Amino acid sequence: MKRASIHLILVLIWAVPALASHFLVMEEQHQTPVDSAPAVLFCQFIPSIAEQFIGMPVVFGGRPKQTGSTDNSWLFYSIYTGAATRAGLKYKAFMPMDLLLGNTHSIKADDVQNGDLIVLNNDLAAMVYQVEPSGRMHFIYASEKREEVTVFNSENIVYQAYWLENFKGFFRINEDMLMPARPK
Repeated sequence: MKRASIHLILVLIWAVPALASHFLVMEEQHQTPVDSAPAVLFCQFIPSIAEQFIGMPVVFGGRPKQTGSTDNSWLFYSIYTGAATRAGLKYKAFMPMDLLLGNTHSIKADDVQNGDLIVLNNDLAAMVYQVEPSGRMHFIYASEKREEVTVFNSENIVYQAYWLENFKGFFRINEDMLMPARPK
């Protein structure tokens, strides 16, 4: 009788973690976006990647992985690279802001999606990191004034009073900025 109890305990010690990990895998699979087209997945991964940088110190030339700080060019590069990797794509390369903006095209306000940029007349840009079904947009950028990565939304007074007052347009990175990842 004792041997059977010990055997049952050993089976439970083995089975419970195995079952728990099985349910975690099933839950992760359930949370995977339904549309598996890489470009769609890229947009869907932007919010979770972007949110990792909120509050990061802003330093010109800062590289998040190396220095724990960022500037706008490195912030956008890091978000695009992270989302591309998760979507099975490769983001072309790091580019200073002027070159990045040269690799975008203008889009209409009603066509904005995750990963698009709002650009001001002085070429300051913020990334639209999430568009809600209601149309409310959430933005992220490296604020030199606040010295940290900052977020705001399209219902915030700063959006109306500053961003729209100095608005140049909404822009999307060109298709050739994302390429299929090479198999390892």
